[in-house]
Amino acid sequence: MEVEGVLAEAKAIVSEVSKYVVAEEQVLKKVVAALLAGGHVLLEDVPGTGKTLLAKLLARVLNLSFRRIQFTPDLLPSDILGTKVWRAARGEFELVKGPIFANLILADEINRAPPKTQSALLEAMEEGQVTIEGETLKLPQPFFVIATQNPVEFEGVFPLPEAQLDRFMMKLSLGYPRDERELLRRRLSWRTDDPSAYAKPVTSGERLLRIREFIESGVKVSDEVLEYIAGFATIRGDERVLAGPSPRGLISLMRAARAVAVLEGRDYVVPDDVKSVAVEVLGHRVVVKPEYQIEGVKGEDVVREYLDKIPVPK
Repeated sequence: MEVEGVLAEAKAIVSEVSKYVVAEEQVLKKVVAALLAGGHVLLEDVPGTGKTLLAKLLARVLNLSFRRIQFTPDLLPSDILGTKVWRAARGEFELVKGPIFANLILADEINRAPPKTQSALLEAMEEGQVTIEGETLKLPQPFFVIATQNPVEFEGVFPLPEAQLDRFMMKLSLGYPRDERELLRRRLSWRTDDPSAYAKPVTSGERLLRIREFIESGVKVSDEVLEYIAGFATIRGDERVLAGPSPRGLISLMRAARAVAVLEGRDYVVPDDVKSVAVEVLGHRVVVKPEYQIEGVKGEDVVREYLDKIPVPK
């Protein structure tokens, strides 16, 4: 598999999704980069910005099985994973699989479910498997989670624990479209609020797995760039920071940068690839001390400061 072929396929994915989602192309590229790298994505936006549509479109364009799970306060782990049901006629328990058994999962409003239910995703996101009443089952591959949450609603929600946040490769925001008229113009031609059925598949799950293998084995990272990525570990010593990026976070940054390099048509990583996704990969992993949170300091702000501080290799 050549980088030109991967690039053409990645461009086709972004192009097809862009026909229906009016959002910044760089944001869509970062979502695709996360999926190509095998990572999960957390979308934080107000309602109505196209998060659900984006997830459905990606499943359609990538030709993957799709399930949407609406997270609510009464949702149980078994509602996601599945359970074993006694079948009296056969005198045995039957495994009834939950909606987690799909390639692309939309965890809608994930922070509305209690921590016990949120944690049901941990094993699935990290290891691609689930354990149901002592039985471990592999999930379909490739497996991606796109989770959503509302940044302005605080009643009846359960903030994601750090262990859960650390499983998301990137935290992104689609934001409001710059050209609302273009959005309305496209809506006239759709004749439905859900145009995902019109989108054309441009690749497959098998191809995605091959692309991921190519990124892992065929995209080079120099020692200088590795040192640059490792430099973000110094955030942990910042007086404003309670917890900095984890080792998993730095590995995610490297993986995301390799996928970005491929999207730019290269089989090697340059510092600009790292810069382009550093805030999205590390920002949600930086926990700011409460006294600085009151002053409005966020993890994303700290990462942006260190982008200017850390020496960039030539």
